[in-house]
Amino acid sequence: MPATTISISPEQLCVGLYVHLDLSWWEHNFAFSSFKIKDEGQLQALRDLGLAQLRYEPARSDCQPLALKTAEPQEQAEEPPKPSPEEQARQARAAKLGALRKRLAEVDRTFVQASQRVKSLNQALRNQPEDAIKLAGELVRELVEALLGEDGAALHSINGKAADDAYFHPLNVTVLSVMLGRQLGYDSEACHSLGLGALLHDMGKLEVPSKVLLKAEPLTRPEQQLLQLHVDFGVRRGRELMLDDEVLRIIQEHHEYCDGSGYPKGLREAAIGRLSRVVSIANAFDNLCNPLNPRDGLSPHEALALMFKQQRERFDEVALKAFIRCMGVYPPGSLVQLEDERYALVLAMHPSLPLKPTLILYEPSVPKAEALIVNLEHEPRLAIARSLRPAQLPLEALEYLNPRQQLTYYVDPRQRGK
Repeated sequence: MPATTISISPEQLCVGLYVHLDLSWWEHNFAFSSFKIKDEGQLQALRDLGLAQLRYEPARSDCQPLALKTAEPQEQAEEPPKPSPEEQARQARAAKLGALRKRLAEVDRTFVQASQRVKSLNQALRNQPEDAIKLAGELVRELVEALLGEDGAALHSINGKAADDAYFHPLNVTVLSVMLGRQLGYDSEACHSLGLGALLHDMGKLEVPSKVLLKAEPLTRPEQQLLQLHVDFGVRRGRELMLDDEVLRIIQEHHEYCDGSGYPKGLREAAIGRLSRVVSIANAFDNLCNPLNPRDGLSPHEALALMFKQQRERFDEVALKAFIRCMGVYPPGSLVQLEDERYALVLAMHPSLPLKPTLILYEPSVPKAEALIVNLEHEPRLAIARSLRPAQLPLEALEYLNPRQQLTYYVDPRQRGK
């Protein structure tokens, strides 16, 4: 049978009442529309909603509502009609959600523009290499400024579509490398060299035939040897363009591993440059999440777990641990389940708050186009319970959240709380 509820005035509220809010999800800041009042903070937040009435459920309450005070009649001067407190509160919440959506859309658009610039960069490397280096420098400088700002930048999983999938990888590796460099305390100059090397790390692939680069089946040994020559091709081209030694070293060593299992020289940790070790981590992570065949891709959470548990010897230990802190326990792009069993997609996270990302929630009663966006930094009663693979979600939840097969990252340079 339906629960019995009684309408009361906000001034009758007290701790212990079980209340029901007859509002849409975006019209209040509580995690649920029905709950028991636990403290004075919730009481004040309920009164601030400006509602004329709300309902409480006696059977689930610990006490009775307060007695209603009788107000003495008084004359009121006529005033021009204005929105009710309830309507004003609704408008304020709608504006707050709209501002968040607008900011996230701006980050998406900036990423698309950046990916188009990477496309222009690759085309210029063939015909106007000096212009290409200038384009690369400008893009890296913008990223470094954003990431080395006063409060750093939030890492954001991109929902929009970039110019071409082929340019996701160098941009992803650049964003992740510079963010890791900041986490390791590198200065602006080092981060610029790091970003430039990351952006150009695969430029030698311009000389590798497409039939080898795009082959879905396992490569033959001669094809594998040809693919590995992209390192030498890149270094040769970099010298022609008079790139500095730090950038050339990244291009030379981005496939070297600390345990000596990498190529082209099988170097060990002490012989590999510190910036090269950073790009090696970002490059390996993106290759695990975004392989040539998307069906083989790992979730960001799985990729980090694999790198730490099974491949740890390949990477600089300090840098790998910093990368995990930098990406968060649940990196952007991860599918998760909350402690209240709701499903969500991690949209963005700030490195200083690894357990408090921004989420898109699966809420069947809310249209997909208006999906609820929640910042866990502002929702202390909500927490993530576990990371999930797509196959672990109900089909309707997966279609609603729509995680992208191609995982892409960019940065939101605005400070937290703004």
